[in-house]
Amino acid sequence: MKTKITSGFWRDRLEVNAQRAIFHQWEQLEASGCIENFHIAAGDVDGFREGWFFADSDAYKWLDAASRIYASFPNPQLDSVMDAFITLVARAQRPDGYIFTYNQIHFPTDRWKNLQIEHELYCHGHLIEAGVSHYEATARTDMLAIARRAADRIVEDFLGKGTDHTPGHEEIEIALLRLYKITDHQPYLEMARQFIEQRGRNPLFALSLIRQNSSVGQRRNFIKQKKQEYLSAHPEFKPFQLPPDNASKQPRYSRLRWQVNALSGKYFQQHAPIRKQTVPVGHSVRFAYLETAVAMLARENGDKTLIHALEQVWERMVTRRMYVTGGIGSVPGSEGFGNDYELDPEYAYAETCAALASLFWNWEMAQLTSEAKYSDLFEWQLYNAAAVGMGLDGTSYLYNNPLTCRGGVTRKPWYSVPCCPSNLSRTWADLGKYIYSANRDEIFIHQYISSEYDGELAKIEIRSELPWMGKVKITVDTSVPSEFTLNLRLPSWCETESTRVTCNGEFFPVTPAPQQSEITASGYDPREGRWLNLKRIWNSGDVVELNFDMPIQLRQAHPKVKGHRGKVAITRGPLVYCLESIDNPNVDIFSVAVVPKSLEAVFERTALGGITKIIGQAKTGQPLTFVPYHLWGNRGESTMTVWVNE
Repeated sequence: MKTKITSGFWRDRLEVNAQRAIFHQWEQLEASGCIENFHIAAGDVDGFREGWFFADSDAYKWLDAASRIYASFPNPQLDSVMDAFITLVARAQRPDGYIFTYNQIHFPTDRWKNLQIEHELYCHGHLIEAGVSHYEATARTDMLAIARRAADRIVEDFLGKGTDHTPGHEEIEIALLRLYKITDHQPYLEMARQFIEQRGRNPLFALSLIRQNSSVGQRRNFIKQKKQEYLSAHPEFKPFQLPPDNASKQPRYSRLRWQVNALSGKYFQQHAPIRKQTVPVGHSVRFAYLETAVAMLARENGDKTLIHALEQVWERMVTRRMYVTGGIGSVPGSEGFGNDYELDPEYAYAETCAALASLFWNWEMAQLTSEAKYSDLFEWQLYNAAAVGMGLDGTSYLYNNPLTCRGGVTRKPWYSVPCCPSNLSRTWADLGKYIYSANRDEIFIHQYISSEYDGELAKIEIRSELPWMGKVKITVDTSVPSEFTLNLRLPSWCETESTRVTCNGEFFPVTPAPQQSEITASGYDPREGRWLNLKRIWNSGDVVELNFDMPIQLRQAHPKVKGHRGKVAITRGPLVYCLESIDNPNVDIFSVAVVPKSLEAVFERTALGGITKIIGQAKTGQPLTFVPYHLWGNRGESTMTVWVNE
């Protein structure tokens, strides 16, 4: 199955990703000392290691992203940089497969220390994913061999060990499952299963965490002392100053809440065995990576006992703990979930990586269950909570994503924790794989993105005008007349009465959205997504046309969400809109009241690369301009709000 994104909204962004973003990220990794760390570990140079203990992961994610980009946009310059880095990683890796520059440089005799905090397994996970992606893109095995040596080291050191031997930041599980899928090497599957199954089974977790935290502090103090000694001996050495992260407004008792969350195990998803984890808690990136891995495991080994908890925790997240943008993580202190209906738009952390991790999870759930609601949430998060993370130039990013910003949050070229840029790039580069899926007698179209698909049942071409207009044309090409079902996702945002679907001019009735017993906290409900099943004998040249009317919708939060009475979030199609100060001079965007009947959509070709704006009037008569939320902050520092007074 091959998919190529051909034109339109996403093709433009993929080109920026391939031509600018990936090279900008490499420059930042070099400038910050991240790549130099590997040279020091390899013995190429004398120096002092810079950056966080998990800095290696950022370099591996870059290679992962570069590999996926190379598969669609082959580029000799990119190939050369990848080759040089792979050679460097091979030199830095120990003969037995271990590689973690933090320990190799500072603590050469230490391994697998403080697993809940220091991210050794997380870094190895991104190394393995890079190896898999490079192999899939190039069919070469040099990076894959490095990844397998690392995975074999982990299997040797961890398989069969107890509950203390689980990672604090989930990711290695996804990596091992991806590696198993291309190698069919059973120990990788078993290792991933063990990491997942042993979570939440350590009754002395709090004591173990306290001990590890003490060790982390001692090791940091040791490094500080070593750095002072190194600087004294090398006065010419100039340490790189990592840029700060974005400001985030902290609710009361934020630090105390984080401590309780951590000691209970919830921050790390270590509070209960996986089948009893039915409420989304803790660090939102960790959470969504774990749920992704559990869904992947259920698909691989057929363990249906895992599915019920996956469905329950997804339902709880969507109905009570998710923002209208699809962002997750409402407590900045823990970068994670708060309580039910705790969705203050100004406190919203909604980390870009959390949105990306949720995309991965929703894709796995869509494959596991064939339910449209997961693909619906994928689309919503893709256009809003995830797309907001990268600027139009490809060289500026957002780490945290509030829904109300009074200042202090801006797009930056890099961060002190630069996990999001390369994570965005690898996700965009692989976007084609999330559009279609197929089985023996069905093809599913999950996303309406202009693309070409070459599958066993048929070739499919999509020409889509989303997200600005609602017209989609699908052309089917079969070598011989073939009977199969083409499943078309009807988005939750499309209205039954005004949506038109035809096949070769013949109209098909549109399925109404399913009724829900519980309204969501945010006002957006992916459970209203559904499939339209077209079963027929298909011939080459058959054309399906969808015309989604895209009315402006005013969404209201659940009454239990504080501070939202009398406010609305304005959406159109799959896009959430916001008021940004740069478009609304002399307007207090935080107190202004919009007149709903005044709102209309207008396409403006010169604004922000060509967008559909929503214009309207305030109650006071002032003109208002709303822009897509994912584009805010592209024109310099500004203030912004999604929720406005009605």
